[in-house]
Parts: sequence; structure tokens; C-alpha cells
Amino acid sequence: MSFDFDYLLTQWPALLDGLWMTLQVSALSIVLSLLIGVLGAGVRLFKLPVLSQLVVLYVELIRNTPILVQLFFIFYGLPAVGMKLSLYWSGVLCLSLWAGAYQIENLRGGLATIDKGLREAGMALNLQSRQFFRLIAVPIAFRISLPAMLNTAISLLKNSAYLQTIGLAELTFVAVDRIATDFRAIEMFAAICVIYLALVAVLALLAGRLEARLQRPFQQ
Repeated sequence: MSFDFDYLLTQWPALLDGLWMTLQVSALSIVLSLLIGVLGAGVRLFKLPVLSQLVVLYVELIRNTPILVQLFFIFYGLPAVGMKLSLYWSGVLCLSLWAGAYQIENLRGGLATIDKGLREAGMALNLQSRQFFRLIAVPIAFRISLPAMLNTAISLLKNSAYLQTIGLAELTFVAVDRIATDFRAIEMFAAICVIYLALVAVLALLAGRLEARLQRPFQQ
């Protein structure tokens, strides 16, 4: 069977619809995971009673269970206790919680590099703990942790393909659906591989530019 470029052209609108859904879910999940990461790292940094232990439990639970199991638990399990979510929000919640656990550890590693002298300087300036965390600790940790955070964001983008298992019409779902009816597996899988590679390349480029901009004040 030869590679049919004309077939891909006819399916391009459907692939674009799937791509748009992938971008929506991934972008929102990346933002929410970063928020979870900042809040969770802050709880760990200040060693807040009970909350700190809950964050540790959450991180260990997410990191030591398959993301597909987490997705099925959210989509199929939560309705059993009266918490039914749509396909879209089930996907967003799963990806956000999964990546959020890794972002907590990424940022916690960055926070661990902050010198004790900076903390003392913050105290000398009468900065409260929350002010020190928001104005000094987070920006420094973000700059240090950016490569690891990018890796997590890329993994989140690729893991969005799992959402096709619950029926969300993202990029992989569209490809598999077309293969089931047209039997053009080579064309469709080649197309989505190229699209995913392009998405990762763009994300890496944007992160690289952001990292360069953050490093600029520290360069002579």
C-alpha cells in the first residue's frame, strides 16, 4: 500500500479540529499544573502542618500510579460518588493533577537552592514569609527549575493522547477514528507524529526564549 498524500489533504480539516482540542486541553492543564506546583511547593517549603503531609501523599500517589488508571478513576470512578465530569474537564483534571505533582517536585528542587543569606536579607527588609516566597523565592526557583518544568509540560502534551481512551476528540482520537473507517494507518499515524513533533519543538523554542530572557539580568 503506497503512501497517499491526497488522503491526508482530505482529512486535514478533521486533524485540525483534533489539534485544536489537544491545544486547548494541554494549554489549560499546563497553567493549572503550574499553579498546583507553586502552591504545593509553598506548602512543602513552609512545612505547614497536615497540609504538608497531604501534599507528600498526593505527589507519591500520582507519581507511583499509571496516568491511565488516574484518568479512568476520574472519568469512571468519580460518577459513582456523584462527581460526574464532562470528557473535557475529566481530561483537564487528570493532566493537571498528573503534571502538578511533578511540578511540585521541580519547584521544590529550585527552592532548595535558595541560599540562606537571601532568607536573612528578606528578614532584614521586614519581608513576611509570604512576601519572601512570592517576590524572591518563586522567581529564583522558577528560573532554576525551568528546564525540568519544560520536560513536564512536554510530557503533559504527549500524555494528552491518553484522552482518546475516554472518547475526547483530540488529535489521536481523530486519527484512530479515521483508521477504523478508512484503514489508512500509515498516513494518519505519520501525520500525527509530525504534528506532535512540531508542537514539542514550538514549546521547547518558547521555553528557550523565556529562559534566555530570565537569564539576561544575570549576564554581564
